[in-house]
Amino acid sequence: MPRTEFCLNPNETALRRSAFYVKPFPPMTTANKITILRMLLIPLFVVETIYYVRTGNEIHRLAAILSFALTAILDGVDGYIARHYNQISELGKILDPLADKLLLVSGIVLLSFNNEPYLRQIPLWLTGMIIGRDLLLSIGAAVIHLVVGKIAIRPRMTGKIATVFQMLTVVWILLRWDLIPHGWVLQVWIFGAGIFTGVSGLQYVFDGMKQLSAHPASSPTQKTGSP
Repeated sequence: MPRTEFCLNPNETALRRSAFYVKPFPPMTTANKITILRMLLIPLFVVETIYYVRTGNEIHRLAAILSFALTAILDGVDGYIARHYNQISELGKILDPLADKLLLVSGIVLLSFNNEPYLRQIPLWLTGMIIGRDLLLSIGAAVIHLVVGKIAIRPRMTGKIATVFQMLTVVWILLRWDLIPHGWVLQVWIFGAGIFTGVSGLQYVFDGMKQLSAHPASSPTQKTGSP
């Protein structure tokens, strides 16, 4: 049986090769790399804090403070790079607030245990309020994403103030400034964190309810008449 040979012209060969060509993705931005570095520093902060409350070795407390401070500083660095060097990405919009939440929640939870005599304890009501708000907002965001398909998040000033108060509470206890003067400054940070955490949570809930109310899925279904 004679052998049949097919000869493709250069245009057909290029067309077939192009079907298997995958365009390479652009490299990860520097801002996102810094954000990932922030997330990697969080376990170091957690481990050093645990070692300190178990051993009382000041080296561990210093390491915990430095890792917490470096993570907070890098938060401003990656934001500056993203804004000024056109590196804002969808991945960064997810990782950046996630890194903030992981750092703060880790610190709040660690300090909510009885760490006497080395570190002051954060009231459990504040821990419950912070974690409860974040869980409620996460569930609400998932519901809006499933129903509406797109989430429009408007940053609230109360949420930013709540973050500042939460961070001041953690830093104040780590620095062991809770007794200067007589502990009333720490109480200001704690009650400020609780108030603004609650207010910002209510505002985000109302924003989510508006988005759901504006969608047709929130309206009652029309019953079809019987023939």
